[in-house]
Amino acid sequence: MSRWIFPAFAAVMLLLPALPVPDFWITQSTYIGLYAIVSLGLVLLTGVAGLTSFGQAAFVGVGAYTAAFLATKLGISPWLTLFVGVTLAVAAALLLGALTLRMSGHYLPLATIAWGLALNYTMANMEWLGKYDGILGIPALSIFGVHLGTGRGLHPLVWAIALAAALAALRLLDSRPGRAIRALKNGSTMAEAMGISTFRYKLTVFVFAAFLAAVSGWLFAHFQRSVSPSPFGINKGIEYLFMAVLGGVGHVWGAFLGSAVVRLVEDKLQVLLPQLIGTSGNFETIVFGIVLVVVLKYAPDGLWTFVQRWLPTPVRVRDWDGAAPLPTATKPARGELLLDVDRVRKTFGGLVAVNDVSFQVRAGDIVGLIGPNGAGKSTTFNLVTGVLSLSGGAVNFRGQAVAGLPSRQIARRGMSRTFQHVKMIPEMTVLENVALGGYLRSSAGSVKAMLRLDRAEERQLFAEAERQLARIGMAGQMHELAGNLALGPQRLMEIARALCTDPALLLLDEPAAGLRHKEKQALGEVLRQLKSEGMSILLVEHDMDFVMGLTDRIVVMEFGTKLMEGTPAEVQASPAVRAAYLGTEH
Repeated sequence: MSRWIFPAFAAVMLLLPALPVPDFWITQSTYIGLYAIVSLGLVLLTGVAGLTSFGQAAFVGVGAYTAAFLATKLGISPWLTLFVGVTLAVAAALLLGALTLRMSGHYLPLATIAWGLALNYTMANMEWLGKYDGILGIPALSIFGVHLGTGRGLHPLVWAIALAAALAALRLLDSRPGRAIRALKNGSTMAEAMGISTFRYKLTVFVFAAFLAAVSGWLFAHFQRSVSPSPFGINKGIEYLFMAVLGGVGHVWGAFLGSAVVRLVEDKLQVLLPQLIGTSGNFETIVFGIVLVVVLKYAPDGLWTFVQRWLPTPVRVRDWDGAAPLPTATKPARGELLLDVDRVRKTFGGLVAVNDVSFQVRAGDIVGLIGPNGAGKSTTFNLVTGVLSLSGGAVNFRGQAVAGLPSRQIARRGMSRTFQHVKMIPEMTVLENVALGGYLRSSAGSVKAMLRLDRAEERQLFAEAERQLARIGMAGQMHELAGNLALGPQRLMEIARALCTDPALLLLDEPAAGLRHKEKQALGEVLRQLKSEGMSILLVEHDMDFVMGLTDRIVVMEFGTKLMEGTPAEVQASPAVRAAYLGTEH
């Protein structure tokens, strides 16, 4: 949203109770605010981070039942019950996340379903929680002695919290940790290579979503003045996810739009459908199921995309001139042994993909690792960078063993890489993608980002990202969406992102693959410029013509073994290399 739209929307929602509108409108608006808080967590969790949860209603139940039990049974202040409820929800999220977030695929959705069912069963069968009747007589909230009640008084509090949560989410996504969270949806390989602990950020966003759900539950309990198990069942968890998807699961404001549409339409359908059909029942569920299928088919990004077309496109203000440079690491002296690959081996069952391959890279050199398709180059590359574990041998970087370390730890030591198939975040700009490379050179966390205390560091990151883009000739495209670039500029952007990590060694995995002749020439010029600046490069490539004029030495692989090593001239003159590429005549 532009700068004036958010304040205007916030003013309307906060002042709505003071306007001469029916009480029914206030009630509906309060429900929309409560639902939006939960859906907002799902936007971050599912739409941004790519983690599906059906159990958010259970976290809402934790907040609601904690408030109800402590306030009615023990007489504890409602404001203290908020702290207790949120603490319990966060603890549950930490435990559930620790058990499931390292897994892939369907394990997290199944775990959240199990969690939701288990908690709902507990609520419905525990005598001290009132079983199916629940807990009645929850006191209303009061601020400085003023009772808010359940209508016009509570509405501003609900919407103040909802709007504050939205603002915090927007600030989080536009930050160092936010870019790390946005990288999760596209897999962990690229993010880990930039030094990001993907598990840590999965857990962070999972806990944040649970936190929001528990706050909504606390508000819900004091709004309803009673709680029972039915609003916290698995069906409600699915409904929350439906709200997020319908509104736009990748957009913060989609949570509000989806919540409003579902609440208002559901209310109308509950009246109209029984009249049309002639019998009572939850027929609105059928309609919502059909609507969800249609939305997923024709508007997979949700309804917010249609609203977004009428809003001004936000443009990042270039405010980083004069920003202090990011810290840099000590670089190795020219000729120093940088990388020592000693008889590395990788087996997949009975297949030997890499068989005792050895080579070295010295500071200031460009070393080419070449061979025909299937020679084992990329596998060797992944062994060096920690993406794959060694079956045998050793890898030493700057005199330290790095075999067995996760790729983020190897990146921390000064090794940075690109990928055979470009890995980026298409929805982010070129500048933001490159700034992701500066993750290890910065430190601001999620709380700082939400409170906007990270702006000085953000200016440093964007200044460095622009510098690296200018270094490879792409400064003019920094505000383009990365997904709109052609393949050649995307590969150059990956190099800029790797350079933003301030590496001692740059590893390029088939950077010329799929490029046209002129794009290869442009890439070659960039690599020559980097070499002239003292950059050390390990270049994995199958295009012999491309590497001949770039490299100081070349290692040739065939069928997972090292065929030979030498200067470009020696490799070109080798009959064994010609046979590997062209075959032999019988």
